[in-house]
Amino acid sequence: MNEAIDFEFTTHNEITIFKLNESRFNSSIAGFVKAEFSITLSEEVNKLVVDMSQVAYCDSSGLSALLLAFRILQAAEGEIKIAAPQKSVRTLIEISQLDKILPIYNSVEEAINEFKK
Repeated sequence: MNEAIDFEFTTHNEITIFKLNESRFNSSIAGFVKAEFSITLSEEVNKLVVDMSQVAYCDSSGLSALLLAFRILQAAEGEIKIAAPQKSVRTLIEISQLDKILPIYNSVEEAINEFKK
């Protein structure tokens, strides 16, 4: 597993934003991301935006990490939104029909605004 995964968590008006600054979201980093989600999302986070703008490639391991975040948040009556995925990542989410539970937005701002409604 890569020891230096580039990501950041920020909070904007009680909405947590997770930005993955990696071009590939695959098995080499998915376990690390799952661990981060397990730790961070158990700390009273119930609104999460996952900024996928930097991710050019995602495989089933990456999707599995997103599903873990969904399950953690669902158990706490929270929500997850996917923001700014590149075309290939968006297509994978849609083909997998995960866009029904992982709603996709064109930007982080759009996802944040949806939480405010």
